[in-house]
Parts: sequence; C-alpha cells; structure tokens
Amino acid sequence: MSLPWILGAAAAAVAAHAGWRRLELSRAKHPSLRGHARMALRVSRWVPYYDLQGERFFSADGAPAEVAEQRKKAFAELSSHFQRKAPRTRAMTREIQAMAADLEFVNAYRVPFAFRKTVQAALPVGSVYEHSDGLRLTDPDGNSYYDLGGSYGVNLLGYSFYKRCMAESQAIAVGLGPVLGVYHPIVLDNLRRLQALSGLEQATFHMSGTEAVMQAVRLARYHTRRRYVVRFCGAYHGWWDGVQAGPGNPLPARDVYTLNDMSEAALRVLQTRKDIACVLINPIQSMHPNAAAPSDGTLLAQRQPKGSDPAAYRAWLQRLRQVCSERGIALILDDVFLGFRFAPGGTQEYFGFQADLVTYGKSLGGGYPVGVVCGSRRWMQRYREDRPADICFARGTFNSHPYVMAAMNVFLRQLEQPEVRALYAQAGSLWSERVERLNRSLEGLAVPVRIAAWGTIWLVQYDRPSRYHWMFQYYLRRRGLALNWIGTGRILFPLDVPEADYREIETRFLAAAADMRDAGWWWGEGVLTSKTLRRLQMREMAAALWKRLRGEHAPQELQPAPPGQATAAAEPWAQAAPAPNAELAPAAASPRPAPELRAPELVHKD
Repeated sequence: MSLPWILGAAAAAVAAHAGWRRLELSRAKHPSLRGHARMALRVSRWVPYYDLQGERFFSADGAPAEVAEQRKKAFAELSSHFQRKAPRTRAMTREIQAMAADLEFVNAYRVPFAFRKTVQAALPVGSVYEHSDGLRLTDPDGNSYYDLGGSYGVNLLGYSFYKRCMAESQAIAVGLGPVLGVYHPIVLDNLRRLQALSGLEQATFHMSGTEAVMQAVRLARYHTRRRYVVRFCGAYHGWWDGVQAGPGNPLPARDVYTLNDMSEAALRVLQTRKDIACVLINPIQSMHPNAAAPSDGTLLAQRQPKGSDPAAYRAWLQRLRQVCSERGIALILDDVFLGFRFAPGGTQEYFGFQADLVTYGKSLGGGYPVGVVCGSRRWMQRYREDRPADICFARGTFNSHPYVMAAMNVFLRQLEQPEVRALYAQAGSLWSERVERLNRSLEGLAVPVRIAAWGTIWLVQYDRPSRYHWMFQYYLRRRGLALNWIGTGRILFPLDVPEADYREIETRFLAAAADMRDAGWWWGEGVLTSKTLRRLQMREMAAALWKRLRGEHAPQELQPAPPGQATAAAEPWAQAAPAPNAELAPAAASPRPAPELRAPELVHKD
C-alpha cells in the first residue's frame, strides 16, 4: 500500500467525519430561517423597503371597495382622536425622538414597515409620562392610561412598591452615598439571601441583565477552555454580539450555535461535540418555542403560538441538565426576564432543576438598573491558584452601587412577606380564571382575538389571518390601555392587580376589540389564508426589489412639510403639527429638529 494512498484515505476519513459532524449540526437547527442566523442576516439585507400608500394602504389584503372605504373613515376618525389628544405629550415625544436614537428606533418598528409612514403621521403615540399610581400612568397633559407594558418585566410587585424600595434605599445608603469600589454592609445580607434562593455559593453584581449574561458566558469559556455558546432558536439573551445572532447584529454569528429548542437533535449535538462551553436557556421561550418575542412590527398574517406547556418544558430542562453534567458544559439559566415571577426562588424553583450559573436582573434591582450572576464556586472563580497570570477579568464602575444594593435588599425582604407568598400561591388559579372569562367574552364578540397566558404574562393571539392585526394596539390605546413598543406581542401584569382594576381593563379591552371589528379591519373570514397573504407580500417585496435593482426606486425619509403648503385637500393627519412650546424644547436645543410628518392623501373626504 503506497504512502499517497494512505494519506488520501486518511484525508477522506477526516473529511467524512467533519462532514458528518456538520450534517448533524445542521439537523439540530430549526428548519426556518430563524434557525439559520447567518442566512437570516444575509436575507435581511436584501429585504427592500416599500410604502403602501393611497388605496393600497386600506386594501393591502384585497378587501373590496366598500370595506376599504369603511376602513378609511374609521382611520380618519382614529387619527383625529390621536391628533387632538395630549398635544404637550406629543410635542415632548417629538423633540425627544429627534435626539434619542432609542425612541426613534422603537417608533419606527411599532408596525410592519410598509405601513410605517402613514401610521407615524396619522397615529402619533406619546412616550412621556410623569406620574404613576398603581397600574395607572399619567402623561404631561393629564391623560391617564392603564399600563400593560409592565416596564419590560420590572413591575412584578407594583410601581408603588418600587417607589418604596427606592425611597428606603436612600435612607439606608445615604450615609455612605455614591462611594464606589467598596461595599455597603447591606451587601452581606443580599449575598446571603441570593445564596439561599439560587442554591448557589457566589454572586457578582452588574448594571444590566446583558452584562450579567456576558459575564456568565465568559466564566463558562474560562473554565471549559472551549469557544462555543449554544443558544436556542428565537431566544433573547441581551443585545451583545456574543449571543445575538442574526438580524439586529451587523456581525455574522461567530462562536455561537443556534439550535432547535426542545429537540432530540440538539441533545445529540451537545453529547457529541467537544467545543461547547455553555448552553443558555431562557424559559420564556416555553411560550413560543423557536420563535422570537412576538411583536406587532413583524405581525404579517396570523399569530398562533403553541403556548406554554410547563410539564413538557420541565422534562426538557431535566434532560438538558443531565447532558450538560455528563459533558462538562455549563448550563446557564437566563432568568433576567422571568426572574421571580412564578416563585420566590425564580424559575429554578418553579421547574425544579439546578443550573450552574443563573443571571438575574430587572425586578431584583428594586426599581434601579441591576444584573446579577449567581454560580457555584467551581464556575465563579476568576483566577487559577497554580497559574496566577491566567485570570478571567470583569469589573464595572457602578457595580454594587450602595443605592442599588439597598433597594435590592428591600425587594429580597419583601419576597419573604406572607402577603407576597399568598400572591404566588393564588396567582395560577386567579389568572387562569381571568383569562378564561376574557376569552369567552371575546368569542361572544365574534372577533379573531384570544389570549394565551402563562400566569401574568399574556400574548394576544389572532386565530385568523389579516394584514391589519397590528392596528389593534391603537384601538387599545384609544381606550386608555398603554402597551410597550412591541404592541400586543406581550402584556405584562404585576402579581397583584385588584379585581376592580382588572375588570376595568377587561371592559376596555373588549371595547377596543369591538371598535376594531366595526371598523372593518378584520374583514376576510373564510376568504383570506395565511398562504394567500404571504404570497401577496412576497410579490410586493419582489416588485420593490426589482425596482431597486433597476435604480427606479430608493426609499426616502419623511421630510418636513414645506411651510404654508398645507392645503384643503390634505388629510387630517397631513397638516403640520403645532410647534412645541418654547418651555419644552428651545429652538437652539436641537441640532436636528424633528420633521413634521405628512401622510399621503388616503382618507375619504366628506
């Protein structure tokens, strides 16, 4: 046997093995575009912008002329309501948006992009509030709304409680003040309490959940000497490059595998590969496995997730725990979002398993920004006794800030109070009854809306296709129910919502659904299918892409309305908004004034 033949056979064997491992990895990914981060990023860069204007705005689903006309009149009336309401709040929002990139972004993605320009001009949403009382928020014009956004999960025990946390923290920490790099005595009690509720020996403090996840991943890589992180399709673990794979991150996925959640193929990858440092899990994914957090901005046809199955997810976590232990892989529980929503010990207590590292945030800060990593000493140690130059560095100027530590202590103590324990005990049955009653009422209204819930976390589902489900957020707001920027994708209640407040919210929710139905936006029962709508949208995108390739069309920003050019033919929302009060936004304060948005002429004139 010649040497070349032996070398060739060896090379072929190596190539076959590598090919098999690659195939196995591919099989462990979710079959959708979401499961292939690099491909999704490439595709996202080719999605062309286009704007549905004129008649197309109201008949984007192929609705007949009379339905489009019904929608036009309803849209004009809704626009008139939003244009009249809260002028001071809207002026402040516009000025802030011109200078705050965060607000500019979220306001651009409240609805699918093809409807964006008209909606931004016609239905201005205020994003400024100056007072909270229970579940109610009050804007600078004195308008009151029930808050259904829940401050992205922070508001677990009610805003009044967090106000108390913040006030008491000042009384506790004022003696030391903002002295950093040392610890206030209250930190000792925090550590003892975190150790008890997490079941883990050590903790580090950070200023956000994203930072906490970054540190947990770095520790896992340090102790395993491996590169790769496993995350599951659709899961969110903060916005940093290391775990946000796909659209939203300009860099292609590196050192991260995005696998199919709750799948045998994913477990096989964990069992066979030797380059995996850690597995990240976020239990909120049990509500919508392998899908990102639902958002009205990406709601194109229908929203029908499977909903939460705690028993199935509990079994999955147990198997995942076993495989990670066998393979020396760090199992990291990202409990930043859910945290203490279902049990005082977090989702570890709720699901009955033990992670190697746990990250916390949001509500734990008692109203202040915070991130925490808890872990066993085996994973938390940041240096090696026998190799003193081999360290895992992580510090932060404001970590363990005395005021944050004091507010955290108030929160942790509150978890032990009998009245809070009673809230946990009754939450499951109470919220199940509320959701069942609301769904029965929605069915009676003959609207395609249902609530899928996991305790106090709600997801608004739409059980038949429409291109206009995203409009529902505006009818809810008109009825005094405020959502965050992802709209009806996620509604978050605190554990304690008085029955009178809940009944009022339910009444308003039902009224908003009836308004939406009567405006004709949900036309199409028995006519439209998800496949039909997706094909329609693909044709629109293909036409827009063809124009772009031919240089015939380039998306343009909304420009300020030329002074004095508003005409009688302009629609109600096309007229220039009033200039902000000088006391709110001095002219010299903004180097980039916000444009006065003008919508195309769409609405029927009486």
